[in-house]
Order: sequence, then C-alpha cells, then structure tokens
Amino acid sequence: MSPRAMLCAIMVMVMGGAVLVSYATAQAPMSAADAIEKRKALMKEQGAAWRSIQDKAKAGQITAIVPDAEKLAMTSGQIPALFPEGSLDPEKSAAKPEIWQKKGEFDAAAKNLDTWAVKLKTAAAANNTEETQAIIKDFGRQACGTCHQPFRVPPKQ
Repeated sequence: MSPRAMLCAIMVMVMGGAVLVSYATAQAPMSAADAIEKRKALMKEQGAAWRSIQDKAKAGQITAIVPDAEKLAMTSGQIPALFPEGSLDPEKSAAKPEIWQKKGEFDAAAKNLDTWAVKLKTAAAANNTEETQAIIKDFGRQACGTCHQPFRVPPKQ
C-alpha cells in the first residue's frame, strides 16, 4: 500500500472513530440530577415566555407575542425527554410518579402544549386580537393545566 493510500485509510478510520464516539456520547442516558436541572430550567424559560405573553396581551401588543409563543411550541417538544425513567426525586422536583405510570398521557399533554402554542402563535401573527385573547384566556387551563394537574405536585401556598 502506498504511503498516500495508507494515510487515507488512517484518516477514514480516525474520522469513523470520531463519529462513533460522538454518536455514543449523544446517546448516553441523562442522569436523574441532570434531567431535573434541565427540566427546571426549561420550565423557567416557559414561565418567562408565558408572563411575557400575558404582559404583551395586556398592553395590546398582539404581534409581539409571536416569539414567546414560538418559544413555548419549541420547548414543549423537549419536555418528554427531560423526564427519563428514574428521575423522580420528591426533594428536588415536583414531578409525580404518574408521569412514568401514564407515559403516553404525559407525552400527549406535552404535545397538547405545542398545539395550543401554535394556535396562539398563528392568531398573534395574524394580529387577530379577539382570537389571541380567547386563546390566552384558556391557555393556562387547556395547555399548561393538562400536564400540571395530573403530573405535578401542586406548589405550596
């Protein structure tokens, strides 16, 4: 084998190994502590987006709601992966065991949030004040509540 061919073969093996290491690293399961930390951060992002939506709606800034609604839609798809089996820790998380007992319903609740966020984004992008306000009025109960009620320990008053 010529030196050039040998060098090419080595390069292919090195790149192939790098791809395998990268794939294995990406597929590594998330620890319970990491999952809890990441989902808390995601929920804080969602809470900030929701507060911003409400503030903009009150100010009559309907089209300004679009980026926040997009944020809710985008992050809703990340929710199921942030609740891997074994990441229940009542000391650090408000997650209920029902998340894993009724995983299909939990995943459907995350998809429901996406559906409502897209509806909100569409209405706001069209500058349809009446429809946007109607969606906002029901959003907490119909989008957030379908997950928070059955799958989250209520916050202490």
